[in-house]
Amino acid sequence: MSYTEGALTMRVLVAEDDEGLREVLVLGLTDAGYHVDAVERGDDAIDYLKWYEYDVAVIDWRMPGAEGIDVVAWARKHNRPTGLLMLTARDTPADRIRGLDTGADDYLVKPFDFGELLARVRALQRRPRGVDAPVLGAGRLTLDPVTRAVAVNGEPVSLTATEYRILEVLLRRSPAVVDRKAIAEHAWADETDPLGSNAIDVQLSRLRAKLRDAQVSIVTVRGAGYRLEAA
Repeated sequence: MSYTEGALTMRVLVAEDDEGLREVLVLGLTDAGYHVDAVERGDDAIDYLKWYEYDVAVIDWRMPGAEGIDVVAWARKHNRPTGLLMLTARDTPADRIRGLDTGADDYLVKPFDFGELLARVRALQRRPRGVDAPVLGAGRLTLDPVTRAVAVNGEPVSLTATEYRILEVLLRRSPAVVDRKAIAEHAWADETDPLGSNAIDVQLSRLRAKLRDAQVSIVTVRGAGYRLEAA
């Protein structure tokens, strides 16, 4: 598979309940070329890690819903291959030990230098993950979240970055229905861009054409969203 746009874009999840800091992290990481999703609650972070594949997650310790340490524990218990960077004001040796022993790959104390955070994110990208994400599939279609390779009958399919992200979220949630907002959040840096326009419909039309031999259908569920199912 080859992308015609955004081929090297890596996905980062930011889980931080401080709105100002969260905005700084999102802006800085986006400017550095990352595709960033951001949440303010720990339970939301777990939901995002459950549905999406991230290269790196930057996780605050103290959040509503679930603490960052619980997010890390969940990710490791469920063999998520994401690199986990804890970003926290808790700076005692005991805190660092607990965070790393729970499964964090790195630990950065607030206040921090943003250049150092970027360097640590890059280092986590380079670090081989201990567990590979499972290959997703339906019909004759396969998608490998690690290599981002998409194939039909074993033959590579060329997708744009946006088409790939839409296909990924549809496969991950199949056979459940995925609403337009969820597709927009996963496939576009600014989820408001495609909403209220025909951008999602255009992308789905192109995706259906490229997958016509995959023995899968992207079904429109009126008033609800879209569902990918094996033919």
